[in-house]
Amino acid sequence: MLDSKKILEILNKKGYDYDVHEHQALFTVEDSVKLRGKIKGSHTKNLFLKNKKDKFYLISCEEHTNINLKKISKSLDLGNLSFGREEYLLDLLGVKPGSVSPFALLNNIDNTVGFYLEDKLYNSDFINFHPLTNTATITMKCDNFIEFMIENNKKIHIFSSTKGIIVKTYEC
Repeated sequence: MLDSKKILEILNKKGYDYDVHEHQALFTVEDSVKLRGKIKGSHTKNLFLKNKKDKFYLISCEEHTNINLKKISKSLDLGNLSFGREEYLLDLLGVKPGSVSPFALLNNIDNTVGFYLEDKLYNSDFINFHPLTNTATITMKCDNFIEFMIENNKKIHIFSSTKGIIVKTYEC
């Protein structure tokens, strides 16, 4: 399993431009708002979800987006969703609660976790995610993030939380 140091090594090896901000551990959006300082770009919340058929999803959305699990599960045809247990999170993504981010999908070699990125983030110039630890934040251009994820064989569904539709999909 990759850790935060390895994620940074991969970004550096591939020549991606990003900023790293170290901070106290952040567990909630409220913690993030209080402690992040003036980190540019859109800030996120990341939801690790499971349906009744044992399919797993990571939904990354703008930090203030209100995600209604019943509505989003129906509109995106994901099945009846609930939050995934910590043991699944550790097993599939190699992170603990509070450190969930799309970078953890690199630990999901079999691509068994579907990835959904909200269009509000997709349309941002810069986005912020934890690098597998909640004591740091990576800021990078959204288009570079998309490129990085595709380069690492991750399929990305861009969805609209307001319209409840997938607006674009990037295949790996």
